[in-house]
Amino acid sequence: MRKIAIIPVYRDTDKLMHVLAKFPKNVVDEICLVVDCPTINESREIDATKVDIGPRIHTIINKTRMGVGYAIRKGIEHALAEKYEVAVIMAGNDKDDPREIPRFLEAIESEGYDYVQGSRFLRGGRHVKNPLLRNVFSRVYPLVWTLSTNVKCTDVTNGFRTYRLKIFCDKRVNIKQDWLDEYQLEYYIHYKVLTLGYRMKEVPVSKTYPYRHKGGYSHISPLRDWWKIIGPLIYLKLGVKS
Repeated sequence: MRKIAIIPVYRDTDKLMHVLAKFPKNVVDEICLVVDCPTINESREIDATKVDIGPRIHTIINKTRMGVGYAIRKGIEHALAEKYEVAVIMAGNDKDDPREIPRFLEAIESEGYDYVQGSRFLRGGRHVKNPLLRNVFSRVYPLVWTLSTNVKCTDVTNGFRTYRLKIFCDKRVNIKQDWLDEYQLEYYIHYKVLTLGYRMKEVPVSKTYPYRHKGGYSHISPLRDWWKIIGPLIYLKLGVKS
């Protein structure tokens, strides 16, 4: 199966270099970087890195900050256009380890799953320096999803995921909606996969936050962005959005 890794990037290019350096050879056929408003130095750094990485790197540049959902959508559109069959979505800020990608691909290629969600809370997974409030929310929120979808979830907020791209050829899954440009997209897809009969599995992964101090570990702001994480479940469950 032809496989691609899609990595949204906003700043943090120094951490991105660490991520790219960890990629095993031949684990994917291509890495697609979707970069929001890079500086000149960031663009140069990314271009210089392409020479040293095993998989081919394709870069999509957004001139303004479009949001992580928009970036993932652009990556998926590129993957579909290039006839890839499987897409791995992961963070570019060194929270996710590309050496764990084979766990996802095993579930897709050998076990026949359509969607594989990484979980830091399964046996064999781990979480390092997870901020306290984020950790509490990340543990409680899957219980809400389990009750809402009747599918057991242990980790929903972990952005390390893998999809069979046929999911996005299903007309019931419309990722080209403007309200999905930010964090909403990942939870929209999660809900659709769990409720439309696709096969989902969780695999253990690590999630490492580099900092504990306020503002240093994530681009997500609790007051500004957490509704974008909670909202899709409510909208879709109530039929307000489709």
